[in-house]
Amino acid sequence: MPGLHVTSLLLSHFRSHRRTEMTFDGRPVAIFGPNGAGKTNILEAVSFLSPGRGLRRAAPDEVARRPESLGWKLKAGLESLYQHHEIETFAEPGESRTVIIDGKSAAQAALGRIARMLWLVPAMDRLWIEGAEGRRRFLDRMTLSFVPSHAEAVLTYEKAMRERNRLLRDEVRDAGWYGALESQMAEAGAVIQSNRAAAIARVAAAQDGAETAFPAADLTILGPDGEDFPFDAAVLADAFAAGRSRDMAAGRTLTGPHRADLGAVYAAKGMPAAQASTGEQKALLISLILANGRALAEDFGAPPILLLDEVAAHLDAGRRAALYDEICAMGAQAFMTGTGIELFEGLGARAQGFEVSDSGGLSITEERNIA
Repeated sequence: MPGLHVTSLLLSHFRSHRRTEMTFDGRPVAIFGPNGAGKTNILEAVSFLSPGRGLRRAAPDEVARRPESLGWKLKAGLESLYQHHEIETFAEPGESRTVIIDGKSAAQAALGRIARMLWLVPAMDRLWIEGAEGRRRFLDRMTLSFVPSHAEAVLTYEKAMRERNRLLRDEVRDAGWYGALESQMAEAGAVIQSNRAAAIARVAAAQDGAETAFPAADLTILGPDGEDFPFDAAVLADAFAAGRSRDMAAGRTLTGPHRADLGAVYAAKGMPAAQASTGEQKALLISLILANGRALAEDFGAPPILLLDEVAAHLDAGRRAALYDEICAMGAQAFMTGTGIELFEGLGARAQGFEVSDSGGLSITEERNIA
């Protein structure tokens, strides 16, 4: 079966890592060590092998090692569907991130075409009870995993919306100024909503009948007031035109895909995810990541790379073992962090182990056997 996995990783002046080299064989990867040693920084480096700002949503200058501030560089080998790729990504001080794939400069979007990646980090534990922005970002990451071009539609929509918002703030009332921008927003917005709906449908199908220890979630896309959201470009264009006066008073666009929310219901209990216990909310997130992974294994031809930060610490022994079994059954290369090696004993020889320690603010990484 064709696979997808990182074969090597070099971190240079990346956060706490002055120079760290790691080699992988496709098995899950358990990374353990004390808090603050630099474990999550390794996961963040792997996340930079996908489009965007990584799992911490950091600007390029924010990840450069202090106090040197020389810029940073990552190099990685990637096996993707029987093809080997060499990836470099870096940023000089004050500059944007550069991507090179197989010796040629590339747009970040090209990373999404050769690798699919999902992640779950502690900051997402409050996803269901905090603001819609985080849920919308989660929905778009899910969507991007199925449709790499989704990012282009989002960028097109947001660029046109910024121009429309500028007109609104300047209190421009000439309809002619708005028509072209609203048409562009409507066309891109319809694509965004269609992509999102298709992604939710694929995840739902992957949940149905799956043998899993984690609860299923029913997902819906909602408008800002909880109403159903328009998917049709003509309907969106009419909504933009009708809302100009209200939007002008607010100084920004108040309707559109940028205001969508992701609704989730704990399916077995018929209960909104926000009303579930903390443990149940975490289990729902894990369930969605696993379902997303199973769906991608069918669509892309290989399971995605999973980045699971501190996920084992919040699970009891039974759920932890079930998670490891499902990851291995899927055949995914999962990078997982935890404070102690004992959290990964259930993986045994099925995983590679790396211990990360701190030496005067410098991360030291050494491979260790888990079994």
